[in-house]
Order: sequence, then C-alpha cells, then structure tokens
Amino acid sequence: MKRYEQLIAICISTVFVMAGQGVISPILPLYARSFGVSTAMVGATITAFGLARLVTNVPAGAFADRRGRRVLLVGGPAITALGMLGSGLADNIWILLLFRFVAGLGSGFYMTGAQIYLLDIASPEQRGRFIATNQGALLVGVGFGPAIGGFVAEAYGLAAPFFVVAAAAVITAAYSFIRLPETLRERSADEVAATDPPPRFALLRSMDFLAVGFVSVGVFSIRAGVRQTLVPLQLNQEFGLEVAELGALFTGLGVIGMVLIWPAGWAADRFGPTVLIVPTAFVISIGIGIVAIADTLPMFIAGLTLSAIASSITGPAPASYVANLVAEDQRGVAMGLYRTFGDIGVVGSPVLSGLLADATSIPVAIGANAALIGIAAAWFLFRASSSMAGRPLA
Repeated sequence: MKRYEQLIAICISTVFVMAGQGVISPILPLYARSFGVSTAMVGATITAFGLARLVTNVPAGAFADRRGRRVLLVGGPAITALGMLGSGLADNIWILLLFRFVAGLGSGFYMTGAQIYLLDIASPEQRGRFIATNQGALLVGVGFGPAIGGFVAEAYGLAAPFFVVAAAAVITAAYSFIRLPETLRERSADEVAATDPPPRFALLRSMDFLAVGFVSVGVFSIRAGVRQTLVPLQLNQEFGLEVAELGALFTGLGVIGMVLIWPAGWAADRFGPTVLIVPTAFVISIGIGIVAIADTLPMFIAGLTLSAIASSITGPAPASYVANLVAEDQRGVAMGLYRTFGDIGVVGSPVLSGLLADATSIPVAIGANAALIGIAAAWFLFRASSSMAGRPLA
C-alpha cells in the first residue's frame, strides 16, 4: 500500500510541474515577441528550455545514484520557480533566455528524479503501469494548463502566468519535501567495497540501449518537429484551419493520450515492452507517412490520429525496457541517458525539420521524420529478435 501512496504523491507533484509548463505555453511566443525580436529569437525561448534539459539529464541521473532521488524532486521545482520568476521579471530577450534556461534545468532535475523514483517504488511487474500513471498525470497538467495561462494572461498581462507557475513550483517543492521519502537504498560498506562503480557511459556500448534510444529520438522528433512545428503550419496554409480549430484538434489528440496511457502501461507489464515498442513505432511511421502525402483534410487528420494512438500505446514501454537492462544502482544514469535521447529529438528536430521544409516542402520534411522512426523501429526489431533484453519479468 505504501508504494501506491508514493505513486499518488509523485503524480500530484507531476501535475503541478507540468501544469506550470502548460500555463505558459500559449503566451510564451507572444511574451517573447513583446521584446521586439525576430521569429527565430522567439523559437530560441523554447530551445533554451530544451537545451537545459538536454545537458541536465545525465548529471542528474548520476547524482541520484550517489546522493538520492529526493534532492532532485525537491530542488528541481525550486530551481524552476527561480527560472519562472526571473522570466516574468525580464526586461529584454537575453534575460528571458537566461531564465528560460534556468527553468529548463529545474524541469530536467525533477523529471529525471521522478522517473527514477517510479522505478524504485514499482515492482518489476508494475513498472509499465507506474510509469504510465505518471505520464497520465503529465498529460493532465499539460492539457489543462494552457486554458489557465490564457485566462491569467488576458486578465493580468503576459508576465502574470510566469508568476503563477513560480508559485506552483514552490508549492510542488514543499509538497515533495513533505510527502516523498528517499528511495535510494543504503548499501553496507561491504556491498560498496564489493561493487565496482559502473562506467558512467557504459550503456552507450550496449546495442540494445542504443536501439531503444534511437526509437526515443524518433518519437520525440515526431512530437516536436512534426506535431508542434510542421503540422500546425500545414493545416493553416493548405487546409485553412484557424487557431481555435487547431486548438480543438490538438486537444482531441491529447485526450487520446490520456485515455490510452494507463492501458498501455498494463500491456507493457503483461506482455513485455518489446511487444509494444516494435509495432507501435512502425504504426507511428505509417501514420506520419499518411500525413505527409495527405491531399485532403480527413486523410491528414486520420494519419495524425493513427500516429497519436500508436504514440500513446508506446508510452511507458521504452523506459520500462531500459529499466530491464540495468541494475538498481545504475538506474539514475540509465534514465538520464535515455531522457537525453528524447531531448535530442526535442532540440534538434524543430530546427532541422524547418530547414528541410524551407529547402523542399513541409510534406517532404514530414515524410523524412516518418522515415526516421521507421528506420529506428526496424533496427530495434533486429536487436529485439537477437536479444532477450526487455522481456517481461516474472
């Protein structure tokens, strides 16, 4: 029963953290634009946040292995609060970029710590469901945050949502301090002496880990480079959808994730993560491929929906697969490295996809992303067929 209480507590913290990100998502571009900067600099406010997470994941994971998870769960939101407060007080774009980076550091600390914490409290048979439950909390926060942010900004100005998020982050830090006990198991002096510390980047020599990491790059490239960057432009330019219609469509896609994420976690535990990763990655590729060639709005939306369903089912499976590859005392670094693969997709795909779209066309850039995750799925299938890693644990 204690582990379920801890799961609920971590999910409550995650809702607060991700609601904070959702709150500022609809107003951040407008806020950055208010400093009189170019579109590229507006985009840099998103890149700064993602870059901070990218450089934080592995150090945070290594720290968690040595000093514990609780520091990340408390300190991450506290750092985020500082970043959000500074963002709201910024008087030029460079100050905003600095504090967006600080906020990204806090987010990276918390999310890495939360993922490791979940693996600590879950039995091997529960990992998929526990990760899925936390991802569901993430989706709830991200889904409801934008409405709050839009209301606050309209009533009190574009800077106000940053202060709301800062306050929520302080509450999250306090809540985590009170409700989340340390889960890093203390080892005896004999255990420590008998165990050689694993090389920090030893996992990068594991082809199984690299294969699932490549899948993660593909999944997050689709999310950031296609759905968040290219799809809105294509829907607006080619099919004439306005902002309100885009918002309704993406809310619908988000609901798919909320509905399917927990069944996906159950399936990962019941059948093993490999069974989910291979077909869903291929289906994502097919769905995005349909989007790339769609010449009617129903066909475009059908491809998006198919890819959203597959992405939701993929959900917790890759992280569960990584957990099966490593020992308990390597979870921190493993999760940090795994999250880094995803953040590579988040940071790199919007820029690279945009450059390719400028040089060719948006459909070509979307198709390239479909090919990327298709290749990743094929490589993972090859590794899964020759390895027992990621099998369901009895």
